[in-house]
Amino acid sequence: MKLVGNDIYLRFLEESDAAAKLELNVRNRAFFEAFLTTRSEDFYTIEYQVNSIKSSIAKMEQDAEYVFGVFLTSTDDLIGIVSLTEVMRGPLQSCWLGYSLDKAYNGRGYTTEAVRLVVDYAFRVLKLHRIEAGVMPHNRGSIRVLEKSGFEKEGLSKKNVLINGKWEDHLHFAIVNPDD
Repeated sequence: MKLVGNDIYLRFLEESDAAAKLELNVRNRAFFEAFLTTRSEDFYTIEYQVNSIKSSIAKMEQDAEYVFGVFLTSTDDLIGIVSLTEVMRGPLQSCWLGYSLDKAYNGRGYTTEAVRLVVDYAFRVLKLHRIEAGVMPHNRGSIRVLEKSGFEKEGLSKKNVLINGKWEDHLHFAIVNPDD
């Protein structure tokens, strides 16, 4: 399964992507850590990345999580990750969106393109009703990605995520399936 955009394509990560995923995370360690929960040192090992991908595949088979690699069409290089996590069925039909993109490729519209492709997949294929996302108020680039992708700001969650030893506020965004 491949989601094709203009300059990028997305596909589910496979075990063979572990080395590229490790390189992406090592190369962007300082950049990503400013926005993500603290990662243990073992996160930066090939074994951890292989197990992470295996876990995501198992969760996908259970309809609980979907993790996509973001690849450049021109080179097939892995430049980012977009995920739909905490998939809830029943009366909620919702999930959470997360994403990260190599710092070297920020500001080119790739993240917005990737998010739009995943949102379309979530609504058309997975038949989800609602997708939520959280972003720190100072992360203006991520806020722009969400707004350009059709997400609306719903409020502020105070001190709700522990990042680098500090409880950080997050703006709460969501998008609802237009067919519902």
